[in-house]
Amino acid sequence: MLNLAAYHFVSIDRPEALAATLRERAEAAALRGTMLVAGEGINLFLAGEDAALHGFLDALREDPRFAQIIVKFSHSQSQPFARLKVKVKPEIISFRRENASPLQGRAPTVEPQVLARWLDQGHDDAGKPVVMLDTRNREEFAYGTFNGALTLPIDNFTDLPQALQAHRPTLRDTTVVSFCTGGIRCEKAALWMQSDGMHNVLQLDGGILGYFEQVGGRHYDGRCFVFDERVALDPELQPLVDDAA
Repeated sequence: MLNLAAYHFVSIDRPEALAATLRERAEAAALRGTMLVAGEGINLFLAGEDAALHGFLDALREDPRFAQIIVKFSHSQSQPFARLKVKVKPEIISFRRENASPLQGRAPTVEPQVLARWLDQGHDDAGKPVVMLDTRNREEFAYGTFNGALTLPIDNFTDLPQALQAHRPTLRDTTVVSFCTGGIRCEKAALWMQSDGMHNVLQLDGGILGYFEQVGGRHYDGRCFVFDERVALDPELQPLVDDAA
């Protein structure tokens, strides 16, 4: 079974119509998973047979709005989703903060290979200490996170700004790298932090899953929690739970 995780920030004028189209295509391809559609873009977690999933992706990329969508793949023996869910939301990840929309421009990124080098040497290329900021919740980082990462005792992404407040003085003279599962939360978090006066923040391009793809498990302790029946993936993108049907 092929698994797909992808998101793309782009202005969508009629999210309900797009959601209906995506549902029809996914049902025709016998795909399961979750698709979130909002005026700011789409967020996809899907699984199915290789050919069916690639066919769905090819059709999606024929739309110019999604031609450049970045996709992360992994495999499992079994279908990790019970059904297909398609939802229209105000945001593709709820944050409810102004100045956090990537539609106005992305926050600066650091590539996984560059980050791994910084962590190897103990500082960035300007000699500043690097602080890894986990933007996920406590259930997720319990399965694994970067060594020495700053983790916040939050249950929802919307709680991050308040939980971060006490740490801001100690982060002032560092390079902060925000990270999450696939990139969507750390992208919004980095934009909000910059708008709120933290100009020393980068986002890990592609999130943990992108880092696993390019670097593996170097400087990472444990697995990466995912929101399906696989529970978590190791640095080789192998699932913790994979019960073949």
